[in-house]
Amino acid sequence: MSHVFPRHTKAQLPTAVAGDGCYLIDADGKRYFDGSGGAAVSCLGHSDAGVIRAVQDQAGKLAFAHTSFLTSEPAEQLADLLIAHAPGDLERVYFVSGGSEATEAAIKLARQYHVERGEPQRRHLIARRQSYHGNTLGALAAGGNEWRRAQFAPLLIDISHIAPCYEYADRGDGESAFDYGQRVANELEAEILRLGPDTVMAFMAEPVVGATSGAVPPVEGYFKRIREICDQYGVLLILDEVMCGMGRTGHLFACDADDVAPDILCIAKGLGAGYQPIGAMLCSKQIYRAVESGSGFFQHGHTYIGHPVATAAALAVVRAMLDRGLVQRSAQMGEKLQSALVSRFGQHPNIGDIRGRGLFRGVELVADRETKTPFDPSLGLAKKIKKAAFEAGLICYPMSGTRDGVLGDHILLAPPFIITDEQILEVVDKLELAIGQCLPKG
Repeated sequence: MSHVFPRHTKAQLPTAVAGDGCYLIDADGKRYFDGSGGAAVSCLGHSDAGVIRAVQDQAGKLAFAHTSFLTSEPAEQLADLLIAHAPGDLERVYFVSGGSEATEAAIKLARQYHVERGEPQRRHLIARRQSYHGNTLGALAAGGNEWRRAQFAPLLIDISHIAPCYEYADRGDGESAFDYGQRVANELEAEILRLGPDTVMAFMAEPVVGATSGAVPPVEGYFKRIREICDQYGVLLILDEVMCGMGRTGHLFACDADDVAPDILCIAKGLGAGYQPIGAMLCSKQIYRAVESGSGFFQHGHTYIGHPVATAAALAVVRAMLDRGLVQRSAQMGEKLQSALVSRFGQHPNIGDIRGRGLFRGVELVADRETKTPFDPSLGLAKKIKKAAFEAGLICYPMSGTRDGVLGDHILLAPPFIITDEQILEVVDKLELAIGQCLPKG
């Protein structure tokens, strides 16, 4: 009997014993193609010799030093490397152990920034429906994933949620993509005015929405308008790139595709590529100076922030991405994956949309392609596809509730950046098999 508390008590999971490039291998020797990178984590695959060596070397020199007493060389070097490539005037890096910690830190820093500047009335955070920002209570409150929020709702702080930028489902007939983007972006201004312009501290959004909606990119001009509104009302822009960042969408930082820079940016997942648990919050020089010239102390922290082995692993990961051209490869192979998906499923009567950027792709399933009507949630379609794909040797990330937390099903694909042309065909073949097995007959 296992004493591990699993994610689902009814699940009987195989035991992973090895990784080989894009594949995971269980105790019976079965190989699974990691078509979702776990949860968009394993961007370099599972056996990168350079990253493994960096972890081993750092553990042999210094395993841990608490950041209230000491900094470490890999943490300093990683921060320098990230800031050298970061958008806008991001200047400082606050290391954490994962995505939820990064978004929690961002929310708390946004609040403290306004307090340090003498505006303690700024307390409201605005986010978007059908978003996901993590599973700790603050991050869960910010997110708009209704399924994850439901049973914990009484514990969550009150946060406003405006419409997402979800062109496939929400753009009106006769409305241009640009006009649609401006319309939903302007909901931010309306919500700021409703709450009181001097009471809003920040707006948080994913540049490309991940798990909840399935790799939904914004339309052109949407984030530029969001940036304008934030600037007009003194509201900080927090971009959550925990899932879509670190090369996943074909840019080291996902917001570069929209030519917009945030005040605070959150990364994780691909930052450590699965070799160590790590995340980070990057903030602008203006925010850092407010704390530095005020109390001097960010009232936040965790035991393992800035962990030397974790930062050494992430340093090796980011260097590998840059030195091997893997960010560009993510963009190139992402286009090949998109083409393969469109070729195979573009005319499928139950595939409504195939979308995303780089190696971050979503396939939305519908009962009726013409009306975009989702399947009945009682079918549990996403869950069935996940199981069938897994049995076929493909790990992918199907999820239900795509449209509103209840209706809709999609499949998220986020394979390692080292995926080959042949492996793209393997993914599409196995995905087609799984979908075919699970769609309702007749």
